[in-house]
Amino acid sequence: MTLTTVESAPPRLVPADAGPARRVRVIHFCPWAGRLQDGGTFLAGLPQLDLRPRVADPDNADLMRMARLDCDWHAENVRALGSMSGEGVEFLPVQAVGVAGILDVLATTVAPLEERWFVISGQHPQMLGDTGDRLLAAYAKRGIRVLYYAFDEASRTMPCFASIAPHLSVLIHDESPLAPNGRRALRPDCVVIHRSWVANLEPFAAPFCREPAERILFLGSKLGLTAHRQRQIDFLRARFKDRFTAICDHSMPVGERGELGRFKAAFCPEGRKFASPAMRATHTDRPFWSGCLGMAPVSEDSRQGGRLEELHDAGLIWRYPHGDLKGLAEACERALASSEEERLRVYRHFNGHETIGAVVAGAIQSVAAAKEL
Repeated sequence: MTLTTVESAPPRLVPADAGPARRVRVIHFCPWAGRLQDGGTFLAGLPQLDLRPRVADPDNADLMRMARLDCDWHAENVRALGSMSGEGVEFLPVQAVGVAGILDVLATTVAPLEERWFVISGQHPQMLGDTGDRLLAAYAKRGIRVLYYAFDEASRTMPCFASIAPHLSVLIHDESPLAPNGRRALRPDCVVIHRSWVANLEPFAAPFCREPAERILFLGSKLGLTAHRQRQIDFLRARFKDRFTAICDHSMPVGERGELGRFKAAFCPEGRKFASPAMRATHTDRPFWSGCLGMAPVSEDSRQGGRLEELHDAGLIWRYPHGDLKGLAEACERALASSEEERLRVYRHFNGHETIGAVVAGAIQSVAAAKEL
């Protein structure tokens, strides 16, 4: 197999008369971080970070391994946000902060014309505690904008959603629709974007494999092995035999994910909450990871419409009907038969548009555009 680094498109230059670029500093809340610090310093210290105080049973090797995987996964968000770029915006070095440092954000001296954004994701607003709404209000008073990248059903399952909603400048969510009470709590000028959680990868960090093995990979979690998913995995094992590999052990070290492009196709089933009416158009981040790594993503058609349908129509994923094993096999065969040109197109699109950095950078730019109208 041949691994090849494929460069992204050259950055667009801002005309000399376009005025000074916005100077944007992103402060990312990471559950494994502590006091406010430079993102690069946080990432450099991760290998030596003692996770034992944060694990219920530090003598349990399995729990410690899962904690390390979780820590590294969330830290990749810091790296991905640190790679952001955008026309007319100078993204300053990203900062990382955890629960212990949330007040540091208010005490930090801000350089002139520096625009600050507090970026938080998942169900992490709950970690801010009972005074999270007052904290975000204080951030807003200091001119710090808040971007919340939610997934799962935050407006329905996160108790503090309605209280923090009035302080958001941007909400990126994956519910269709948002809970009515949560929607009403948002400010009229809040930019609301319906978009799934994508790949927390630095774009083009993984080389493109021009000659991958004619094999299918499933990368999943023990927690997500529902009867429906297990049925699909068993079917693929029986159908493709040694051409199918399933990794169902929560996750894998971040440093090893770049090598997954040696597989030609990736089986990416439906989202974890498929049975929930608000989440039937959603999915995990696996299709986006797979595309960024250069694999052909095979994904279930959870419901007609939504983001998956857009990607399917654009020829960027390989679809099959929900629960249709024959359709699954046919989609996998098509993915295995995909050409280098098709996979390279997928690789370039997903790295260019379907990473957290690209989505957040675009959202931040959209706020400025909205305020200038």
